[in-house]
Amino acid sequence: MESTAFCPAHVTGFFKAYLEKDYQKNPEKIGSMGAGFSIREGVTTHINILPKINQNSNFKITTIGYESDKTDVSEYVLNEFLKLGNFEDMFFDIRHEITIPVGYGLGSSSAVALSLSYALDHVLKTKLDHTMIGQIAHNAEINCNTGLGDVLASYHGGFEIRIKPGAPGIGQVEKINPGEITIIMICFSPISTNKFIKERLPQINGLGGKMVTKLLESKNYEHFEDMSLEFAKYIQVMTLRMENLIQELASNGIKCGVALFGETVFTMIPKEKEEKVLQILKKYPEAIIIKSELDNQGARVLNN
Repeated sequence: MESTAFCPAHVTGFFKAYLEKDYQKNPEKIGSMGAGFSIREGVTTHINILPKINQNSNFKITTIGYESDKTDVSEYVLNEFLKLGNFEDMFFDIRHEITIPVGYGLGSSSAVALSLSYALDHVLKTKLDHTMIGQIAHNAEINCNTGLGDVLASYHGGFEIRIKPGAPGIGQVEKINPGEITIIMICFSPISTNKFIKERLPQINGLGGKMVTKLLESKNYEHFEDMSLEFAKYIQVMTLRMENLIQELASNGIKCGVALFGETVFTMIPKEKEEKVLQILKKYPEAIIIKSELDNQGARVLNN
């Protein structure tokens, strides 16, 4: 038995965190309000179920493309599905194909969790409601301290405002149509999401909630970029090379924002500005450059 599922990468431009001390009792209610977008790059997860031979292990997890340094999110999701039936005689060969750099603010852990959750539901025929599939992935992120709102966002896809925090089925989003745009990102280096949230939470929440209200009024992607940049400066996540790049882009009439959390700059632009942006980014050969478009579908099974 085999199954394949995909989850788009997601970038958050600004947010307000909603945390509880005893998060293990109600992880579905923990999350964030904020705004961001999903792209056509992400994580494709393939599962092949074989007869169990080795009594010491019932799974193998491998990655293709960009390497993930941990497998705890995948193991959490798998263990939740193993509780739903009699699967003791099965061996799960899980392969994550990751086309985005890990730790750069592109929601790689949520894409791993959600693509795996969809693939497992399909291959095991557990026939869960889609919101339950999303909640398992969300709870994996919360329990493994790898994110807050990316699962909700990439579950829905598109350019979204998260207007209520929580897992799919509890949290809510309002999607915005920005028209025909290209998204170009430059990724310099990773940042620890968990460490940053703990250290900067008061700053984050002070500004993030106000920005959600403003964007709900304008529903404009250029305003979103402006707010993302303001947010990054306010919480002091900017590095010198980010500032230099942003200044050069601005001098060429190109707005941009910052992915949270990573040393990553993004721009949402009409197609006619693509070449100009790429020419500027070529000055940074040490960085990873991604050109993509919005993924409006969100996470899904790829099997026919």
